Amino acid sequence: MFNGQYSMFMKLLFKHNRDVCRRQSPRGSAFRAQSLFLPFFLFTAFIFICACANIGSPDGGPYDERPPRVLASSPNNQATGADKKKITILFDEYVKIENASEKVVVSPPQVEAPNIRAVGKTVRIDLFDSLQPNTTYTVDFSDAIVDNNEGNPMGNYTYSFSTGDAIDTMEVSGYVLNAEDLEPIKGILVGLYAVNDDGIVPDSFFRTKSFERVSRTNGSGRFVIKGVARDRRYRAFALQDVDGNFQFTQKSEVVAFDTNYFETSCGPDIRLDTIWADSVHYDSITPVHYTHFYPDNIVLRAFKEAGQDRHLLKTQRDVPEQFTAFFTAPSDSLPRIQGLNFEGDGGFIAEPSAHGDTVTYWIPDTTLAYQDTLTMVFSYLDTDTLHQLVWKSDTLDFVPKTTREKQLKELAKKNEEWEKEQKKKRKKDPLLPPEENPNLITWLTIECKPAGSLDPNQVPTFTFSEPIAPIDTSAVHFKIKVDSLWEDAPFRFEPVEGSPRRYQLFAEWDLEQQYSFEIDSAAVRGLLGHTNKPFKQDFRIPKEDTYGALFIECIGADSTAIVQLMNSSDKPVRTERANARGRADFFYLKPGDYYLRCFIDSNGDGIWTTGDFDSGTAPEETFYFPQPLTVKAQWEIDQQWDIRGIETYKQKPAKLTKQKADKKKDPRQRNKEREAAMERESRKRTQKASNAK
Repeated sequence: MFNGQYSMFMKLLFKHNRDVCRRQSPRGSAFRAQSLFLPFFLFTAFIFICACANIGSPDGGPYDERPPRVLASSPNNQATGADKKKITILFDEYVKIENASEKVVVSPPQVEAPNIRAVGKTVRIDLFDSLQPNTTYTVDFSDAIVDNNEGNPMGNYTYSFSTGDAIDTMEVSGYVLNAEDLEPIKGILVGLYAVNDDGIVPDSFFRTKSFERVSRTNGSGRFVIKGVARDRRYRAFALQDVDGNFQFTQKSEVVAFDTNYFETSCGPDIRLDTIWADSVHYDSITPVHYTHFYPDNIVLRAFKEAGQDRHLLKTQRDVPEQFTAFFTAPSDSLPRIQGLNFEGDGGFIAEPSAHGDTVTYWIPDTTLAYQDTLTMVFSYLDTDTLHQLVWKSDTLDFVPKTTREKQLKELAKKNEEWEKEQKKKRKKDPLLPPEENPNLITWLTIECKPAGSLDPNQVPTFTFSEPIAPIDTSAVHFKIKVDSLWEDAPFRFEPVEGSPRRYQLFAEWDLEQQYSFEIDSAAVRGLLGHTNKPFKQDFRIPKEDTYGALFIECIGADSTAIVQLMNSSDKPVRTERANARGRADFFYLKPGDYYLRCFIDSNGDGIWTTGDFDSGTAPEETFYFPQPLTVKAQWEIDQQWDIRGIETYKQKPAKLTKQKADKKKDPRQRNKEREAAMERESRKRTQKASNAK
């Protein structure tokens, strides 16, 4: 750009000098002096202007950080006697709605979803359900409305109107938490039913009638239900609405209910607002008067009922020797098999998963295993249209992804590669002794967990690569190292109930001792025909001074309390049942941070049990200690824990909480960024001028 300006200027200057030379003036030398001075002046001015223009681009002025404002609405906000289903809200600037499907909630809930959209400076709402008489309607936008250019949030905004002669303005609020681990649940519906004159809400309402008022939880699990009537009693429910009818109609839906009812009220209150000078220092703390609505601490513990609908999800046969059936829910009864191209049930060995929703079948008969297709009648418990478990039969074909033919080709390829490698080795060293081809024999493998260093209260588990026949214990050896000698020690090596591939080792583990567990070669025979190589696993028990201990006294609990030590991933690492005084002792803990969880085992089965809506059974209560406990070597910690001393929604430590709170929407503060950028540019110019001097 500068080159073009310079070229044009030089052309003008040349033309001017030419005209001066041609012109004859009676004023003589004075005129000639003025004529020669003018080009010099113009050239100097041009250089100055160009230099100034190249310092920086022009600034566009301050950014708009003011949020949108409502100018008018039709019907008017909080109007009574309204009968229009088309609503228009006018703003002072162009606006848009972010995440409308997640954040905007219309109450009472609409069976046919309303159409909510931003058009220029207006937000338009079309309701399709019939308007109910004498009812307050609210459209809670939360913080979804922002200006179109800068994205400045309007803040929480709710539009309301009433079809009657009065409008309800009360609010109730609280939290929805996952009952098992107190994790906040985001996006779940929370609704109210009014208590009738008899002081009850029929439970059938939750299954047959939409909520009277409704809201949705945010990232902290918090909900606020607006447009609630004053001095009226309600019960609260939560629903993860799968089918969109605002009713609990499927077992797969997550639900929560509170058997107690509450009455709405409000009163004046004061909160302290902090005005910050910057991100570190505050300018002032200002008291703000506001109306406090009650209740504001409702806690709903959400759960999914046991006995979920059970269906066959899929079947799979990766290799010829086994196939797997996957179900949507567990069952105590194993499927039944009747072969169509083989006899009976084929002698298959069933291995259910830990949760019982997956069953793997091993095929010990190689004739059947190497058959490309197994056709059978597969019968299993399935949930019918009445939500009852009944036997269902399917005719299924099981074809392996990797056929026996493909296995043999892969084996031949491996043998060929091994032979080539052997030839290369012998070519380099003709005297090299022959090696055994590892591809000729498939061994039964054994995996041990934990291995190596072992705590005195741990039980090692051994998992075999296929189901095994009963083990000859005379070929299994367990020894302890005494001085420098290995001596036999007592032990029990027993199968894990319900698993055809796992065994456990029980022994007296003494501190600072070394142990060795051995299985002789071919002592274990798999039901697919494979045997084991010699197996040895050493164990070492650390010194006592490497451990710490933790003694927990749960105030307000008894022997029904089960206390769990959790790691930083919220997974239990140790579990103990409390005694009659609510005390649970944890010995031999490795140093580190531990978290505490406790649940009340009301039915005494040793595991956390979910709830059941129809019977009114709530899920078993769960509690968290609000901070980690640091265990140190050679230290014993006695910790008292009032499990109900802190409100439930405040208990779970932030480090364990996976569902994080929504980020607060604030103006982008772009003017501060602009001022900082201008200040930096000014310093650069000053420095540049200083360097030029």
